[in-house]
Amino acid sequence: MVDGEKRGCMKKGMRTAVYDSGLCIEAYRFNGIVQPFPNHFHEYYVLGLVGEGERLLFCNNKKSQLKKGSILLFNPEDTHGCRQNDERTFAYCCFNISRKRMFELTEEITGKRKLPLFSRNVFYHAEIMYYFYSLHEKIMNGASDFEKEEGILFLISALIRNYGRFCETALPECGEQVKKACEFMREQYGGRIGLEELCRHAGLSKSTLLRAFIKEKGISPYRYLEAVRVNEAKILLEKGIPPADVACQTGFFDQSHFTHYFNKLIGISPGAYHGIFSGIGKRGRHDG
Repeated sequence: MVDGEKRGCMKKGMRTAVYDSGLCIEAYRFNGIVQPFPNHFHEYYVLGLVGEGERLLFCNNKKSQLKKGSILLFNPEDTHGCRQNDERTFAYCCFNISRKRMFELTEEITGKRKLPLFSRNVFYHAEIMYYFYSLHEKIMNGASDFEKEEGILFLISALIRNYGRFCETALPECGEQVKKACEFMREQYGGRIGLEELCRHAGLSKSTLLRAFIKEKGISPYRYLEAVRVNEAKILLEKGIPPADVACQTGFFDQSHFTHYFNKLIGISPGAYHGIFSGIGKRGRHDG
């Protein structure tokens, strides 16, 4: 087991990221942060728990108040963003679980070969909170694979039992023109994409596409493109590709531009994220 560790500046809070290759999930811990997160989405499931502080969350065009003990649960492509309510700092920890891994866990638990679609984005639940904290501590402290595997099955079982339902896909249907625009950005994210080109591909005027896109996705087309690029960048960084090369491959103007958007949506720098996958061993770790 090899861990590479680096401490961050306390002015920006403490940010710890761990990838557990046995469970195939990412675990994060943010302490003392004030950073807002603009509306964005992820390609994976996010399960989080608020430790301290208060925030206002916007998810799928709904507003929620986050307080200590709030549990957050985002399906893939749930658009969300948040900001501080007051001057106090925020403490938060979370798991990122890929569609593939969630599919495997769900099949193990239920026998169904379908992805779950979770019905609540913010809730309080004592049993789920217990399983969450227990698993998070095991991952952060390097517990045995047996303990961690048992822990994630308990956690996902409780989530499915209380808030899950099943469908062929965890993504909602959207209007045909908006769908075409999304597909175009996913295919061409590595190049320069303009609004006029996007509208021509979707078959809508600029104003109509903007209104329809925000109504369907909860974010603007450019915000959507940012999220696509950052999510693709995560995949390349996980493969060990240097951040400078990733910036070029994912359509960012330069590494500074890339770092700004990656940190804005993920909460740590591309270099830090690259670092948790760069070691040889069962777990990669970055503190900072």
